[in-house]
Amino acid sequence: MSNVEIADSPAVRRLADWDHAQLRELAEEYGTPLYVTDLDRVGANYRRFAAAFPDAHVMYAAKAHTGQSVLRALLAAGADIECAAWGELQRAIDAGADPNTLQYTAVNPPAHDLDYAVDLASDAPGLTITIGATDTLDRLAERGYDGRIAIRINPGIGTGHHEKVATGNDAKFGIPYEQVPEVADRVRDEFDLVGLHSHAGSGVLTDDLPDHCRAIERVGEMARRVGGLEFVDIGGGFGVPYREDEPPLDLEQTARMVRDAVGDIDAQLTLEPGRYIVADAGLILTRVNTIKPTPTATVVGVDASLATLIRPAMFGSYHPVRNVTAPDREPIPATVGGPVCTSADVFTTDRPIARPERRDILAIGNAGSYGYELASQFHSQPRPAEVALESGDERVVRRRETLDDVTRVEQ
Repeated sequence: MSNVEIADSPAVRRLADWDHAQLRELAEEYGTPLYVTDLDRVGANYRRFAAAFPDAHVMYAAKAHTGQSVLRALLAAGADIECAAWGELQRAIDAGADPNTLQYTAVNPPAHDLDYAVDLASDAPGLTITIGATDTLDRLAERGYDGRIAIRINPGIGTGHHEKVATGNDAKFGIPYEQVPEVADRVRDEFDLVGLHSHAGSGVLTDDLPDHCRAIERVGEMARRVGGLEFVDIGGGFGVPYREDEPPLDLEQTARMVRDAVGDIDAQLTLEPGRYIVADAGLILTRVNTIKPTPTATVVGVDASLATLIRPAMFGSYHPVRNVTAPDREPIPATVGGPVCTSADVFTTDRPIARPERRDILAIGNAGSYGYELASQFHSQPRPAEVALESGDERVVRRRETLDDVTRVEQ
């Protein structure tokens, strides 16, 4: 990637940077709520990240957004794919990924997942299975698997934007640190040990880097103890600024700190960004349907809900909200919520927004990662459509569900 390309790809895209006229047109043509994904931005984010780590192997963590259009855009940009479930493996292959390049990071994998992965590996011996429990090794051996294994380490240090994503000190994830050498010996006896893996947490910004790098240091130390590895995978977790006043992650500083933390290893450094690649490439368009002044708040009702975007309800996450119909109106403190019957169905509380009126279009930003992936059909709400933007064109990449889609599996 040239310096010109890097300069043309700013480190963060704010809601104000989107073409508001285009967003209004998309809402009118395709209806709301509507997911919008800018594939050009997806590719630019990947290339910027890869340029900061020129000697590393950069894989995309599919769980952030498994849409076919996103996966194809990243494969075209040169990314490999890391998958956390059998469905993600299949979707990556459907998008054109070579199964030999895939990495399957299993967390308490169901029997069907292991069956699928082992069957896939029989024709694609380059597939790597990452294990986080010796029990998974037993189950793989029972299935006759003796191929490529990476061991997921629990470094005992968690980082990130919320305790629910600080996986590095959660017993659910990875082999306890001091047990890794013993497990490595067993893997070498029965399988093909190719790497170590760790993931300390998600949403890491500059202030989180020291803790994040302490976890990475432990991974580097273990890599030197175990030795003879093809790669050392330190996961992803690199964040984007959701709040308007938060600065973006300094990738050059991050890359220096990561390299120093890993230290001297005789193996390929691997990273798995997900959120960093797709978060600011996506947003949600939602239409205002209700304005309700009350003694305590002006409640702005919209047609999106926690079924559309659950992160505020699940994590207390902040997402920027902007009135793209009339961004220059005088702002008022607004509480924006959807039609779901719970107090958790709120996107903002008393936040200054250009005074909304009924039928205005609001944009909810940074919805490209863990947005549609966590969407549901709660209240029998069909999931929204998704429109992709690429090279000046637009196309529907996910049609809007109907009630028939919601009820089709019932008997």
